[in-house]
Amino acid sequence: MAKRYKMRSEVVLWPGAQGAWHFAHVDKKHSAEIHERYAGPRRGFGAVRVQVRIGKTTWETSIFPDSRSDAYILPLKAKVRHAEGIQAGDTISFTLDIQL
Repeated sequence: MAKRYKMRSEVVLWPGAQGAWHFAHVDKKHSAEIHERYAGPRRGFGAVRVQVRIGKTTWETSIFPDSRSDAYILPLKAKVRHAEGIQAGDTISFTLDIQL
């Protein structure tokens, strides 16, 4: 049975060749639990499928392990950022539902 995780994180920029990507970190405690609990077959890069809710916006995506922070990171699509008025440096609240 999947579990729901609620948390807060600062939105950070991750520069890339095509421009900056926006991410939120899953805190280390929840990241460790997700890694342990859902350690079965993973998608590429160790990704875990999730459904995310920020404000009134819900979408499906994946969280990815980040070795630099020893936690999962959540990519924030431009469509979501615009719909919710999110910018780099903002602290956001979000809910993750693991998709089994």
